[in-house]
Amino acid sequence: MSSRRKKEWFDNDKFWRDLYPFMFPEKRFQETSAEMDGVLSLVKPNGKAVLDLCCGPGRCSIDLAKRGFKVTGVDRTKFLLDKAKTGARKAGATVEWIEMDMRDFVRPERYDLVLSMFHSFGYFDDKREDMSVLRNIFASLKPRGVCFIELMGKEILAKIFQPTRSEILPDGTRFIGRSEIFDEWTRVRNEWILVKNGRAKTFTFHHTVYSGRELRDRMEQAGFINVKLFGNLNGDAYGVDAERLIAAGHKPS
Repeated sequence: MSSRRKKEWFDNDKFWRDLYPFMFPEKRFQETSAEMDGVLSLVKPNGKAVLDLCCGPGRCSIDLAKRGFKVTGVDRTKFLLDKAKTGARKAGATVEWIEMDMRDFVRPERYDLVLSMFHSFGYFDDKREDMSVLRNIFASLKPRGVCFIELMGKEILAKIFQPTRSEILPDGTRFIGRSEIFDEWTRVRNEWILVKNGRAKTFTFHHTVYSGRELRDRMEQAGFINVKLFGNLNGDAYGVDAERLIAAGHKPS
């Protein structure tokens, strides 16, 4: 199926390779254990089987595996999975790594918890494919299993949105970001420019942004019940002070 799809921005491995130091600094890995503490406190899964969807370099997968969970990490990008495998070996963690598009991955009633962290939901040009992913997640969960999605909510973005920003990365690279809202406030288009040693590299990408209500509605359409929204991993309400949009929904028993 994936071979017949048109190429989209996330199919470019060079994007992930060149932007890796910016997207996955060491601090993000250092924060992983506390983040997983928050996830597990909020959802309290019934078992130990976990699917980390769009696992990237495997920071969540590895942390959970070290806690005794049986983890499957799925990502379509070989470069990121290679990073994940190296990290798992260094940590002495056993994780099943699978290179596959999340639109294609389904294992009926296999997992107690499915994670989608770090805004890995909403990549596709065709928004209907987000529903396909949710249905795949629903099918892959055991009865009473839980789906946990964490991303940047539309309400938060509207409050903090800046069309341009710039910063210097630890290695001296200058990062310049330009963003615009389009498609009636449903999508964000980004242009990221990295300037180092007088040379610039430019990357463009876009994704769908969801409000809390929109994400909950879609999860309920996919079959999830008792969908709850949180504004951070401490479990605070999704409101004016929210840091992220977090949604947790259960598969009926």
